[in-house]
Amino acid sequence: MRGDQDGSRGDLIAMHEMSLMESVLQIIEDAAKQQGFTKVRRVWLEIGQLCCIEPQALRFSFDAVMRDSIAHHAQLEIAEVAGQGRCEQCGCKVEMAGRDEVCPNCGSFAITVTAGEQMRVKELEVE
Repeated sequence: MRGDQDGSRGDLIAMHEMSLMESVLQIIEDAAKQQGFTKVRRVWLEIGQLCCIEPQALRFSFDAVMRDSIAHHAQLEIAEVAGQGRCEQCGCKVEMAGRDEVCPNCGSFAITVTAGEQMRVKELEVE
């Protein structure tokens, strides 16, 4: 992969966030067609802690992608959703800061993620 060869991993991350914001714009435009609004003032996103999304790159990408759209000058609000899982061995609920968590109850690595992997448009403030 080019980014790994020349040390430009940051460029790859930014491209990932740019692609995500293009999808968010599509969601906004589809909602505008269905609901008849013409301007977006604020966008609330929920982003899972385990999503591997860089908030700073996401904000930069948001501003770039929303330019000259109905969401131009809209404010981006980001709410982080904590990572959670369930131990397959003992059924214990596990708080997850990363994907390599160990069950605090039984020591198993067999943890199934139950929250924190998603990104979704939670709310739009529109005119």
